[in-house]
Amino acid sequence: MRPEYLSTIRNVISPALGNHLWQSTLFAVGAALLTLILRKDQARVRYWIWLATSVKFLIPFSLLVSVGSRVGWPHGSTEAGAGLYFVMQAMNQPFTAANVPSVSHANPVMFLPNRLQLFPALLLGLWGLWLAGLVVIPCLWWVRWRRVRVAMRQAVPLREGREVEALRRLERTHGIRTPIEVILSRASLEPGIFGIMRPALIWPEGISDHLEDAHLEAILAHEVWHVRRRDNLAAAIHMVVEALFWFHPLVWWLGARLVEERERACDEEVVAMGSERQIYAESILKVCEFCVGSPLACVSGVTGADLKKRMVYIMTEHIAKKLNFGRKLLLSAAVSLALAVPIGLGVVNATQSRAVAQTETADATAPAYKSASIQLHKSVNGTVEHVGIFFSPRGFTARGATLQTVIGVAYGVQPDLILGAPDWVKSDKYDIDVNLPDSAVQDPQTSAAGIGIERNQLMLQALLADRFKLTLHRQTKDLQVYELVAAEGGPKLQEAKPVYMNPNGINGPEGRLPNRGMTKMGPGELIDQGATLEPLVEQLSWQLGRTVVDKTGLTGNYDFVLRWTPGPSEAGMAKLMGNNPAPNSAASSDTASSLFNALQGQLGLKLEPQTQPMQVLVIDHVEKPSGT
Repeated sequence: MRPEYLSTIRNVISPALGNHLWQSTLFAVGAALLTLILRKDQARVRYWIWLATSVKFLIPFSLLVSVGSRVGWPHGSTEAGAGLYFVMQAMNQPFTAANVPSVSHANPVMFLPNRLQLFPALLLGLWGLWLAGLVVIPCLWWVRWRRVRVAMRQAVPLREGREVEALRRLERTHGIRTPIEVILSRASLEPGIFGIMRPALIWPEGISDHLEDAHLEAILAHEVWHVRRRDNLAAAIHMVVEALFWFHPLVWWLGARLVEERERACDEEVVAMGSERQIYAESILKVCEFCVGSPLACVSGVTGADLKKRMVYIMTEHIAKKLNFGRKLLLSAAVSLALAVPIGLGVVNATQSRAVAQTETADATAPAYKSASIQLHKSVNGTVEHVGIFFSPRGFTARGATLQTVIGVAYGVQPDLILGAPDWVKSDKYDIDVNLPDSAVQDPQTSAAGIGIERNQLMLQALLADRFKLTLHRQTKDLQVYELVAAEGGPKLQEAKPVYMNPNGINGPEGRLPNRGMTKMGPGELIDQGATLEPLVEQLSWQLGRTVVDKTGLTGNYDFVLRWTPGPSEAGMAKLMGNNPAPNSAASSDTASSLFNALQGQLGLKLEPQTQPMQVLVIDHVEKPSGT
């Protein structure tokens, strides 16, 4: 298996599965407590509780959390909900990527190969075992299903007789419009309903001779209730749960509870329709004497569950006790709580994130702009010219820039970390001029050049909110990234020597302030003098269209030159601006390959694909500016 796939399993799938399993288990424990309270009430209520528990294994709470994250509290401070948010967040994520062991790519410890090196093999072994179970269990069911299918092929349709007459009478009584086909089988199967979309009744040949009319009608009524309740569909759903989560003992115990309550629910309905308890119990015993039982869980028969307990239950005086008001209230509260907790978590999460975003844009010290001009960029022959984006003492200027690029500059993120943007945000190109007030330009403490990059970004964020009606929030999402690590043989970077600056040039007398670094970027070229690896990481991120995370552990200043063959994914800053590729250029995959090779050959560094949680910007709303 390729390393990136193993990393995805380790960092994303395994923690998510762990979260889902413990949440579903906790849900099942709550359902068990609820059915214990309702043990003397109708079996159909307990059956639906167990069925909801089974379906929960197929629906992670994260789906409901995502529903809640699309809304937020309309008004008021979020401080009161902050404590609740952190508690709920901790409960929602007990298994995270940080809890999963990972292998360090830089400077591995050679004398500790046991746990770190065995973990990938163990992980693959566990997933292989799960896949084997996923294949074997359905195969076993298929063999049993074939047995029933063969018996049905050998059977003949039953068109008339007292069985058919009684069945049609019961269908009219219970409101079933589509007649149930009766198939007379010579196999020693119990009477049962086979099929989901077009259910058919398997009726053993000769069993009618052992049943009186009252017994016959009671058994048929039981099967009609299986059809009306769609029990075969519910059983098939739980079979999917058992196939996917076969390793979880609770799933198999849950299947036994479903069968038990399913049969009890049908018993309740038959007795409630007027069948005498003694006659109904006798009919079930007569069927047991004649048949051996159905071999498949999704065939609803008449003899399922514990027979002795069923007989006692049928003969109980209060077999169909209805829910009183208090128990209805309890059941409604349990359902509301199961939905409200994950949705509420999503609401609070979204509210917290949006509050942070609003705080970022509402800084009272952010410089207010005097005027702003936003125009669609006019290309020449489909090519964007004079591409550029920069802050100046008078404000901000962009030429041929996509809105996605401007948002990235305003919030200091790479384009692949901006999600939810409509297509025009990524394709339409703008010329933007933002001017500061004259007083701010003349004051070096408040001009764009003097206030620092963070304050400049706040100014740009205010423009985006004002003219593009941009609203967004931050959230954490597992994304594919590249990790910059040392290649085999170690890095080839050279520590930079201090270079001192003075008014007459470089290499001046000692005592002057050292130059903090210089970076020059161009098509297929990056030159650093006395700079950290941060410019390299940013350039790699833009060139590859994927965030690069520095994992080298190198914190010094370095001198280096990196050159590679550019392609359509690069034309100087055109990649950053979303410009069209130059004609007759190499493929973007060739550019990436050339960049990978140059990085390893010239600098002794390499990029490894990984999946890890990253903070992203999610756009909630954005509009095209008026007049463009």
